[in-house]
Amino acid sequence: MKKSIRALVIFVLAVTAYSHPAFAVVYSLPAANSRLVGENIEITVPQESKLPLEAFAAQYQMGLSNLMEANPGVDVYLPKPGSKLIIPQQLLLPNAPREGIVINSAEMRLYYYPKGTKTVVVLPIGIGELGKDTPVDWTTTVHRKKDGPTWTPTKKMHEEYAARGEVLPAVFPAGPDNPMGLYALYIGRLYAIHGTNANFGIGLRVSHGCVRLRSEDIKWLFDNVPVGTRVQFINQPIKASVEPDGSRLIEVHNPLSETEEQFNSRAPVPLTITPVVSKVVSDASVDTAALEATLKARSGMPTKINGAAADNAPEAPIAVPETEDAMPAEEPMTPVMPEGASEAAPQAEPATVDAAAPTVDTVEPASANENTTFVAPVQPGPIYEHSATAVPAKAAAQAMKKAVTTSS
Repeated sequence: MKKSIRALVIFVLAVTAYSHPAFAVVYSLPAANSRLVGENIEITVPQESKLPLEAFAAQYQMGLSNLMEANPGVDVYLPKPGSKLIIPQQLLLPNAPREGIVINSAEMRLYYYPKGTKTVVVLPIGIGELGKDTPVDWTTTVHRKKDGPTWTPTKKMHEEYAARGEVLPAVFPAGPDNPMGLYALYIGRLYAIHGTNANFGIGLRVSHGCVRLRSEDIKWLFDNVPVGTRVQFINQPIKASVEPDGSRLIEVHNPLSETEEQFNSRAPVPLTITPVVSKVVSDASVDTAALEATLKARSGMPTKINGAAADNAPEAPIAVPETEDAMPAEEPMTPVMPEGASEAAPQAEPATVDAAAPTVDTVEPASANENTTFVAPVQPGPIYEHSATAVPAKAAAQAMKKAVTTSS
């Protein structure tokens, strides 16, 4: 079955890999006792390419950090023409309920589990700068949604910009030049999941605490995520799983810097082995050398750490053939405006709260006319099937999309 699934994925990737400038990655959910989904793919940078890594990250629905971890030493400004790039689309689901939205700051990914679909949509994000961190260990809900949000910088933000000789307007009106983009989902009292007016910053720490997505991604979330949806923030640089076949897998990302010293140092940020991860890696079957190598590499890709040493290398990625239209679309660079945490309450500057341990907010349930039907992303990329018994993700998505179309 695994070989047939892999063959199907190869076919889908060969057909769709270069047919869209960007696409969401949809996975069918594995069994409750499994976390592994997807397949890594490998592309060739076109010989005539003069584009930065961000162009390829956007085309394959990745953040910059995802590609940099999977391709150590890659030139961020100009990946070498003819070189290979691994696109890390295989991953372990986070250790969190498969419900609503789960945001893992450490890997800079947002997971959305649409109700009743047995699927998960994975989107790359940008998060808060050091000292203006995105919350962790916090569960809240989507309080409201806004088509065309405005942004009101706080007094502190005005002071920061004034110190650099720059002037911020009192209010940024809604529109394409707004740093929050065209859509926003407000969560809690101080934060938002929103778009951007720039074409880079995804997979980076660039905001004043909010969660930033590319324009197509926030539009899709806005259209599909109902008010009242559960939102959980986590910080899991190491994800681990014991799969049904006995394989022990870990996926290691670079932890977020917590101090200026760590941020400015060339030394890697120390990793912490949590009790959940310890249960997976402390088994007698674990190959110590494989474990240490994986913790050192921090590739952001699931790696087997038990069994024969020869079996512990990462699974070879699926090679996607280069085509004439393989070049990502080039866009002019635009400045990043590090919007702040006042977005969710533009009427007044909010009181400071402890983002490290916020309280759980309560909101009214979604209204009766709220659209809660899952619609597949307009530009679906690889839609990974986990098993023959699982609800086929592509078929389910297409059926629901047709139902919405005929009922509207």
